[in-house]
Amino acid sequence: MPSNALSNSMRHKCLFLFSYAVIGFIYLPLVVIGIYAFTIDDITFAFPPTGFTTRWFYAAFARADMWQALWLSVKVAVLSSLIAMPLGTLAAIALTRLNYKRKDMLTTLFVLPIALPGILTGLAFLNTFKGLGFHPGMMTIVIGHATFCIVVVYNNVVARMRRIPWSMVEASLDLGANYLQTFRYVIFPHLKSALLAGGLLAFALSLDEVIVTLFTAGSDKTLPIWIFNELFRPRERPVTNVVALVVMLITFIPVVLAYRLGNAED
Repeated sequence: MPSNALSNSMRHKCLFLFSYAVIGFIYLPLVVIGIYAFTIDDITFAFPPTGFTTRWFYAAFARADMWQALWLSVKVAVLSSLIAMPLGTLAAIALTRLNYKRKDMLTTLFVLPIALPGILTGLAFLNTFKGLGFHPGMMTIVIGHATFCIVVVYNNVVARMRRIPWSMVEASLDLGANYLQTFRYVIFPHLKSALLAGGLLAFALSLDEVIVTLFTAGSDKTLPIWIFNELFRPRERPVTNVVALVVMLITFIPVVLAYRLGNAED
């Protein structure tokens, strides 16, 4: 075999090994959570586990406070996504197609909430809500989550907007359609899969958000806060691992669907 072909083969093998090593580094802690969700031991978490059981699943599903926290998280995630989808879409259309001064600065400011540390965003919302006299609860959580959910939807829609041939929009307007009709029959059919993908990602992101929620929830407990509080009760750690495993599985579904929709052709 020629030396160049051999070196290329070795390079490809090294790249594959490096890729698998990075994937293992990312997902190994998640595998550990799955293992400890079935362990018999409820305190020490010895490795390897001394035995396996499913009794922690029964214990977790019997917790009424867990179901209450899960239901609150789902409601918050749905409302945040429903707010983010139209606002993120309109912002994407405006910032993509309109030309005006300081457009780049506005674009940066719009996507900034997802880059800011969560503790700063949460503290800012806490001070704002207190100043306005709002009582922390579900709606304050929704408002806090909607800020970064809008950015997620915006990013998906912007990527799709850049692939739409604008000549189709101009042809629709030239043929007598108004802006609303053009959006409904020309633009929206191209955006619907990206919009739905952004909504699913926003749902997944909101479902497991912790830091902003801690500042905006008040006495309410979403499921991530419930898990965080249970970590300080050693005998409840197997139950916590079970709930964390369930959350991972729930979150995995919208992420996969969003990936497939985001890569769907119009």
